[in-house]
Amino acid sequence: MLTKKGKYGIKAMSYLARFEPGRTVPVQEIATTQRIPKKFLDAILCELRNLGYVSSKMGKGGGYTLARPAETITVGNIIRALDGPLAPLPCASKTRYQPCDDCVDVEKCAVRLVMQDAQRALSGVLDNCSLAHVRDLADEVALCYEI
Repeated sequence: MLTKKGKYGIKAMSYLARFEPGRTVPVQEIATTQRIPKKFLDAILCELRNLGYVSSKMGKGGGYTLARPAETITVGNIIRALDGPLAPLPCASKTRYQPCDDCVDVEKCAVRLVMQDAQRALSGVLDNCSLAHVRDLADEVALCYEI
């Protein structure tokens, strides 16, 4: 399940994707428009900055901006950065595999095999969905309601 940290990270990053490259957006603006608690958002953006997904500028005119083009950052990247592997179980993870304590034969475990299929399906969707796509989806939905 996606944590609030992961969800808020996606919301904040897709909001930043709406602005031209290099334009900083104040953290308070992101928090207010996206309905994210500011203290929690500060921690999330700090983590994303340390991982190279956003850049920050302090002082007047400061805020955050994407560190890379929105087309090159996927939802899968953000979730993995904030929440860890996409696999529903550690034994189904490609990057952080850990066998289950109760598993008799890891190669024939039906639960593991199903969870690996689920992991591949989820990764396929999230790794092929860029921030640019999320931004464009939000813009399309907004256009549907304009009169």
